[in-house]
Amino acid sequence: MKKLMYIIGGIIALLVVLVFTGKKSVHHEIIINAKSENVWEVLVDMKKYPDWNPVMQLLGGDLVEGERVKYQFTQDESNQSVIGASVEKIIPNELLNQKGGLPFILTFDHKYILKSQGEYTKVIIHEDYSGIGVNFWNPQPVETAYGYLNNALKARVESLNIE
Repeated sequence: MKKLMYIIGGIIALLVVLVFTGKKSVHHEIIINAKSENVWEVLVDMKKYPDWNPVMQLLGGDLVEGERVKYQFTQDESNQSVIGASVEKIIPNELLNQKGGLPFILTFDHKYILKSQGEYTKVIIHEDYSGIGVNFWNPQPVETAYGYLNNALKARVESLNIE
């Protein structure tokens, strides 16, 4: 019985360590030749994502603080998944923050950050991950996908040539 208690205690300790050490992030940024208002307009018009966005497609929900949204996330042709998130914070022309995942297993805190630079806008996609599963997961393909998304956003916004 004592041996079993040591085993259970060891497993619990290992899980606690995995939870607190399971942290990773991805980051991609790009400069778009347009004002932040114009970038924002394209970014939040999710109904038009099929026209330009190769990574994220809205399956349901509304982009409103406190609401839930569901996306089809495409890392590459062979890796697609459905992701649910809650819309945590919206600051028009500056920030779109969404969170989701399975608590203690793998959670994400996803941010689109727009930084106005006069006639240009720096768009940052940053996502932090935490949980046990993070220790056994490589986020590099997600970071690559966010590069595709940012490049597609740049091409879309700049092609509209909004004044």
